[in-house]
Order: sequence, then C-alpha cells, then structure tokens
Amino acid sequence: MNENIDTNVNIKKKIAVIFTGGTISMTVNKEINAATPTLSSSDIMDLVYHIKDFADVDLIDFSALPGPHITPQMMMALKKAVKHHSLRDDISGIVVTHGTDNLEETAYLLDLTLDTRKPIVITGSMRNASELGYDGPSNLASAILTAINIQSENRGVLVVLNDEINAAREVTKTHTMSLDTFKSLEFGPLGIVDSNDVIYYRNQTFKRSHIDTEKIEEDVALIKMASGMDGRLFDFLIKENIKGIVVEAMGRGNIPPDVVPSVKKAITAGIPVVLVSRNPLGRTMPSYGYAGGGLDLKNAGVIFARNLNGQKARIALMLALSKTSNLDEIRTYFD
Repeated sequence: MNENIDTNVNIKKKIAVIFTGGTISMTVNKEINAATPTLSSSDIMDLVYHIKDFADVDLIDFSALPGPHITPQMMMALKKAVKHHSLRDDISGIVVTHGTDNLEETAYLLDLTLDTRKPIVITGSMRNASELGYDGPSNLASAILTAINIQSENRGVLVVLNDEINAAREVTKTHTMSLDTFKSLEFGPLGIVDSNDVIYYRNQTFKRSHIDTEKIEEDVALIKMASGMDGRLFDFLIKENIKGIVVEAMGRGNIPPDVVPSVKKAITAGIPVVLVSRNPLGRTMPSYGYAGGGLDLKNAGVIFARNLNGQKARIALMLALSKTSNLDEIRTYFD
C-alpha cells in the first residue's frame, strides 16, 4: 500500500480554525491606499470553496491583528487557546491563520510549548483580498487538508503556505512579497499538498524540544553583529538589567574583538548570551580560537544555538527564562 494514502480519507473530521488576523484578513482601504484588516473569519472561509466536502470547520476568532502586533504574551494566550481546542474530543486538528511577518516565531513558540499528537498547522497569506492572485483561501484550504491527514499527527507544529509543508523549527520567511517565501532553506519542505492530496517526503531533521511553561520572559534582546562593532549596546542592556541576549554572530559564530569584553561582562552578571549565525544556512560551532572566535566565546560561557535563527533562538530563550535563570540549565534547552 502506498504510505502516502490516508486510509481515513473518507471519514470527515472536524478542524478548529483559529483566526488571529494578518494579510489574509485584509483589503485595501482606498482612502489611504494601504491594506488594513477588514474581513471576518466567515468572510474568509466563504472563499474556501468545497472545503466542506473534506472537513467540518469550527471557526474561532482570537484576534484581528497584523502580525507585528502579536506580542510574545499574546502568543502564549494563543498557545492556551490551541491547547484548549486540541483537548476537545470532537476536534481532529487545529489550523491557525497568522500574519506572515512573525508567523515563524509564533509557530516555533507553539511547537516548543505544546505536546499533542493532533496536527497543528499555521498558515497565512502574502497577498490581501484586494489583490489579484489572493492566496489566502488556497493556503487555508491546504492547511485544513494537512490538518485532517493522519500522517500529520505527532509532527509538531507545521507551517503550510504555497502548497508546501514545513516544520516550525526549520522554516523561515525568505522574501518580502513572493508567494513561496516560507522555506526550510537547509533541509527543504517535509512535504506538499498536490491535487488535494497531502504527500510527505521526509521527517523532521531535528529531535523536537519541549518547554512546559505557562509563562514567558519578554525582556530578551536580539543584536546583530557587523564589522567594527563594539560593546556599547551590551553595556547599555546590562545596565538596564536585561534578562537575556541573543547575538546574531558572523559566520560560524564569531564576533568583533571589541565586543568580547562586554559579552563576558554580561555572562558574569548572570545574563545568558545565546549565539546564532547571521547567515541563513549552517550551524554555529566553536571552530575559531582567536579573540572573538567561537572557542573564545564558548569558554566564556556563551550558549550556541546551532541551526536556529535569531528570532527563534530569542523565543526559545524567553521560554527557558520563564523556567530558570541558571545558565547551565538554560544551556540544556539549546543542547
């Protein structure tokens, strides 16, 4: 038997669709010539033709906000809502619509904090409903088809746009306007949605982590390294009693030498410093032994986040800090 065939395809499942807003809910306001949220959840679902032939849909209105308005605290509230509906016996899976600007951050937070076999799928839209080629309904249809497929179970949170299925940990937004902006650059998609069929080609590359928490520490900074930088930003954050710092380092995980004393000062003050690369591909490693090189930073106590990008490492650090302020314990969440 073909492993890609869902043997339960004839059983109509119920999916909870949680609407948070984003471009999928927007039209162009002609007075200002810019997109704003205007569509209701029912308006959007009415454009997903024939979906009732595949699934029963329970519409849930969480918010009607652009992606950048969604804060980490709101992500935790969304996590609570998703968990609540995932525990319903009549619900087989959850779909969440979200603005694409920070969709990957919300998806990764949900992936880290939720523990359920039921499929959880995040989707959105790159074009608003006033534009030709509005992709919201097709993305939502593909997300629902993914959520009802038995092979989507126990895969963690999935991101589905442009008929591609990606893992929350691996996917990132790569283009400001392209319909195929969401990519797992290093490993490729988990699968595709093709002619209403959900086809998986591979499993997640990484073992999934889980952080069991109902809280989040929002006071975490993200700093990107560039040539000739010094430690003034770090010194300021130390004085402000920042709770954690994520550094987007150069290359394999290296920083300018003038930044090093301030990084070490932060660690001495008990502030966790997590290192990622500003490069979109590859992992950070303590490969270089010069001042500011990865080995120098590791010996100072910097935590390496390997393949995570900056925004996801920040989410992970915020969640870890909600559990502990001990640097060694925080390190275990990234190792």
